[in-house]
Amino acid sequence: MSVTDLSEVLKPVAEARGLPNDHYTSDEVFLAERDHLLFESWAGLTVAAEIPEPGDAIPVSFLGLPLLALRGRDNVVRVFQNTCRHRGMILVTEKGKVGNVIRCPYHSWSYALSGELKATPHVGGPGHNTHEEIKRDELGLIEIRSHVFMDVVFVNVSGNAPAFEDYASGLIDRWAEFDKPLYHGGGTSGFALNVACNWKLAVENYCESYHLPWIHPGLNSYSRLEDHYNIEEPGHFSGQGTLVYRSAITSDGRRFPDFEALSDKWDSGAEYIALYPNVLLGVHRDHTFSIVLEPVAKDRTVEHVNIYYAEPSAIGDEFTDMRDKAAGLWHEIFVEDIGVVEGMQVGRSGLYFDGGKFSPAMDGPTHCFHAWVASRLAEAPIAAE
Repeated sequence: MSVTDLSEVLKPVAEARGLPNDHYTSDEVFLAERDHLLFESWAGLTVAAEIPEPGDAIPVSFLGLPLLALRGRDNVVRVFQNTCRHRGMILVTEKGKVGNVIRCPYHSWSYALSGELKATPHVGGPGHNTHEEIKRDELGLIEIRSHVFMDVVFVNVSGNAPAFEDYASGLIDRWAEFDKPLYHGGGTSGFALNVACNWKLAVENYCESYHLPWIHPGLNSYSRLEDHYNIEEPGHFSGQGTLVYRSAITSDGRRFPDFEALSDKWDSGAEYIALYPNVLLGVHRDHTFSIVLEPVAKDRTVEHVNIYYAEPSAIGDEFTDMRDKAAGLWHEIFVEDIGVVEGMQVGRSGLYFDGGKFSPAMDGPTHCFHAWVASRLAEAPIAAE
């Protein structure tokens, strides 16, 4: 067993090599990246649209950690460990309304939607619902640090990351014009794709536009490779933008309403950014989307896609057909990427693959992500297979 050497990854893009194979094929490295990349950072868990009303809750297994995202009576989204403080029973097993309290199905210990322990029936013996050794104010649900941005519910499991506003400050500033209410399209505007690849390959592919002519010929026919530019914010995010975005217009002249007060940049521009570690975001003049990557295993990822619009009218019946068409187009584009990322996953079993040589002109955003991974792991050496 030898320690993985990531020094080649940390070199400038013109000299660097990509991450070694074991970062895609090793269970040990997968767990190390869980601890040092996903648990230590602000990682995407779900979207607030999944819990739109007070009392709504959704259980999420995040890399084996049982979590519960819920919307409180105060309309605030919170995330808790989905585990009763009594005997460790899972509290909520299905998405839905939990009512006024979260009740453990085992012994009926009950918690407020804000996490406080409220009821402990018979804890002091039959008919005695209190006991001097059961201090309710010390036995509330374990809250996981969370923040909602672009409707994505982010969590910092370790509690050690900077405040989200600092962690994502560059992107928050860059997209300040989209700091407005977002309206989920409902129905087909939310879908999931199961992909046989390591989660990082989905990030890497999304970051760059280099593959457009061959993988997305339809998209490239009007938003050409030469219309795109790289976006690189080392240590935080990377991606690509286009100077040619065409908003959808139907044969009868309908189009989605635009976000208000956007600068001229967005008249025909759009941007697609990976906010490290696992959230992919896209913004356009008339809609946005998010992709929360759920790392299931070293070679399996679920991509949770959700599409949003600028005005409440856009999610009404008048636009149902257009929302379905838009969702279908994005679904088609994202499916076109599956063969590529799954092919790269298989290729990472090539014994002599050395991480790959980056194009200094085209692969900057992907190298930016690799360097973030390597720098995060630099203080946490991993034993390679």
